[in-house]
Order: sequence, then C-alpha cells, then structure tokens
Amino acid sequence: MGNEPSPATMPVPLGTTPDQAAANGRASSKRPDPTVVILGAGIAGLAAAYELEQLGIPVEVLEGSRRLGGRICTFRFGDSADAPFAELGAMRIPAAHSNTLRYVARLGLTEELRSFDSLLADKNAFLRTAEKYIRLGDAACQLITEIREGLSRDSYRPESLMFGAWLTLVVDAIAPPDQRQDLRQDLRTRLLDHVDSLNLTPFVRENGNAFDLHGVFAAHPSLREACRDPLRGFLDDILMETSTELFRLRGGMDQLIRRLARRVHGPIRRQHQVVGVDVGSDEVVVHLRAEGRPVVRRCGQVLCTLPFSVLRGLRLSGFSDEKLQIINGVQYVPATKVALHCREAFWQREGIKSGASLSGGRVRQTYYPPIDGDPAYGAVLLASYSIGEDAELLGRMSAAARYAAVLADLAPMHPQLLRPGMVLNAKSLAWGQHPWSHGACSVRWGMDAAAAEEQRVRAQRPEGRLYFAGEHCSSRPAWLEGALESALDAVSQMVMRMAAAFPAPSLMRAAPLVPRPVDRAGRTGLPVGTELAG
Repeated sequence: MGNEPSPATMPVPLGTTPDQAAANGRASSKRPDPTVVILGAGIAGLAAAYELEQLGIPVEVLEGSRRLGGRICTFRFGDSADAPFAELGAMRIPAAHSNTLRYVARLGLTEELRSFDSLLADKNAFLRTAEKYIRLGDAACQLITEIREGLSRDSYRPESLMFGAWLTLVVDAIAPPDQRQDLRQDLRTRLLDHVDSLNLTPFVRENGNAFDLHGVFAAHPSLREACRDPLRGFLDDILMETSTELFRLRGGMDQLIRRLARRVHGPIRRQHQVVGVDVGSDEVVVHLRAEGRPVVRRCGQVLCTLPFSVLRGLRLSGFSDEKLQIINGVQYVPATKVALHCREAFWQREGIKSGASLSGGRVRQTYYPPIDGDPAYGAVLLASYSIGEDAELLGRMSAAARYAAVLADLAPMHPQLLRPGMVLNAKSLAWGQHPWSHGACSVRWGMDAAAAEEQRVRAQRPEGRLYFAGEHCSSRPAWLEGALESALDAVSQMVMRMAAAFPAPSLMRAAPLVPRPVDRAGRTGLPVGTELAG
C-alpha cells in the first residue's frame, strides 16, 4: 500500500472532460482497481480507512481543508506541550458510547480518559435569572418562583415544581429558542399534571436544593411520551449532555485523530476539495480542486463522509431523486464556541472547580475546563457555547465583534475578565458558517422513532458505487459514536459488494498496524507526533 495513486485514481490532464477521463481510464486499466477513495478526513473517514486496510483493501483519503479531524477541533494556545487548549468541536464521550471507547482503547488512549463535568456538576457555578446571577446551589427558590408564573393553578406539589424548574433550567441552557418555548407550553398543559401523580420524593436532592432529572426519567419512561414533539426528540440530547457519566481526553480530543491518521497507510491528501460528483453505473467521477488546480478522478468505489450540508452545495449528477431529496432534507443546527485564554483560572478562587454556568443571553453556556498542563501557561475558559439562533447570531459577527459581545455578556458574572491582562487571547469557531461543515451536526428533532430510522436508512443507502458515512447516517447524530457507527456500517456494505468482484485473499489480507508519521500534505517522513490538526 504505497502513497502513489493507482491508475484508476490518477489525476488526468487539465481540461479533460469526465467522458474523456472515463475512456482514457478504461483503456489503461485491465481490471477494476479495489482502492476505495474516501471523501473527508474526519473521524468517520479515517476510521473507515483504517477498517478497510485491516481487510487488505487499499484506500486514499481526500480532505478539502488543511486540517484533519472534521468536527473534532482542538485549538492550542501555544506550541508547548503544556499550553492550554480549547475544544472547539467535540469535547465529551458518554460512557454508553461503546464504539468510541473501543477506538479510544485501540489507539492507546484509555489512560487519558477523565471525567467530564457538565451543567449542574458544580453548585458554585452561576445561573442567570431575569434579575441577576445566582449560584446553582442557591437557585431552587428562585427557579420555583419563576416556574409558578403563568401556571393555570397553584396546587402542584413542591416536588413537581422542582421537576419543572430543573427541566426548564437545562433546556434554557442547551436548547434553541423555539425548543424553550415548546417546553414552557408542555409544562403548562401536560407535564406537570403528569408528574404530579408520581412519587418524586426520591429524586429531590440536597435538602430540596437540587433535583435528579436523570433518575426520574429513567424510573418513569412514560414521561417521554407525555412530552410533545419536538421536545420529546430533544430530551435524549438534554439528558446526555447533563449526564454524570461523561468522559474527556486529557491532552485533547485531537489525539484520536492524530493517532488514527498514523495508522492509515494509504495516502491522506489535504487541500483536495470536492466540487462535484458524477455517479455512473460502474464508476464514480469526483471533480476536485487539488491545491488550486482542477482535477478529475475516476474511482471504482467511493465513500463520502462529507456532511450533507456541504454535499448539497456541490455539482451532483447521476443521483436518484430520492437521494437528492434526503441530501437536501437533513436538518443541521449551527453551533458557536468562543474560548478565552486567561492569565489564570480566576474562577477557582470563587469556588468553581469545574462544570459550567448557565450564562444565558447570547452566551448560553460557559464551561470551566480543567488545567491539564502547567498553570504558568494560563487557563482556558470556554466562555460561550450556543446552538441554534443564538449561535447564528454570534456566528455572523466578525471575530472581534464576537469576542466583544461575549465579554460584555459575561462581565456581570465574571468581572475579572475586564481586568487588564486577564484575557491573553481568544479563539472561536462558528460551525454554521464554517465552509467544511455548514452546521455543527445533523438533528432529527420532532421525528418519532420510525421516521428517524427511515431517515437514517435513506441517508446511508448507496448510490451505485458511492457509499455514505458520517453522523448524519447514524442512529446517534451529533456524536462521535454516530460517525463511527456509520463508518463501520459503510465498510460492511462495501466489503459485501467487493467480495463478489475481487478474490477473497485480497480482501482478507491484514494490513500492518505500525503507525506511520504524516505531514500536512499526507506524505510520510516526519517524526511521530507531528501536529496534524493545524
């Protein structure tokens, strides 16, 4: 498995039309080439490449940007190994996500797993109310007072109001504006009436100052059915994001990408941007801009891991109407993260050790990441994490305006940010405007289980020799688990078809597991550990 493209995937002369390229390729190739060309070097594309090579199938990975990793994006404020970093993309792994944890183990990263503290984890974190910021540990009375406003009756038990208050709290922090309104409507019309008939006393915590939402939903599955769509479909995300069973990777999530890329032996080519895809009966023609030049590739098998939000902006031909409909129909939600490199972790002096504040406003959530390196290099505050319309509002600002807006929103909660020299640097990423994603993730809010599964099947269904993977093709959209699930499913589909076309030994020859260093252009020769994320 060398680094040179095979005849069926060689660049053709500039100006060559797809028809001419096809004719030239057929004339120069005596038999089909088994190389699988993978579009996109996020975790789905790299995992598929790795799995295919384990079966003896050669691969070539084409990535449009300069960076590997897709929506895993760890930004480091400095070149030192101890420099603080911000997770501008994926930042947590639920304990139930077995595929993700299996890859963590396979890549030798199990010892780097640490608990991830999310919303509600630290009672000293802040909550923004209508009038002021209060500590989460002191929020119960205020929250119950607010939830009572607008209710049709005032005879609900205190435990029922606690349930409503805590559910409103996490939805307000996480959900887009329309979801927040749906929750309030559900609370008034059905949810509180439903929970008022349940024994909620076992779920009241800390002498009435906290409530175990996860426990009550686990004990009473009927609560989900009492919610209307789209809130019902959003509940799993709410409960997952506030779970106490979440992990992070000490040293950064991009370790997954760096180690996985070194285990792929085929070429990984950056700055190979897909601009069009033609699906034929026995080939897929991929149109690229490769380092600024137009290139046409004829491919026997292609796996597309590009988000549909990107794919629908390309020139597509030979696709069925059904496939075009699903490509154009999958919903993506924007998300924006803003990280501040601070001189010190000033929040620790206020008693906040970890977790997140429910900041409200345009900021929505503020996270306090632990310091993995030397504190002398400072600390990172994930000042803002927002999705939906809130993320779009921040995302459409210039970087300078975005930082100013976040500082203005956070100053009443953390006035230390305005001290001279406290904020050393800033970095943000608006996934809704990001050219390689056009959205943070796909969502199926408002769909029942049958409709969600139908969308998954249609999204992953191949078009001729063009296969699909990515979190949008999985049962776990928005998570690394979904991206890996879809990659494994796509590999199975390809192997079943290829087994009929190629001799069995060629598909079952195991590739060596020795990592190989990779530079930014996908060439070998750099020392192991060379930074890939760029």
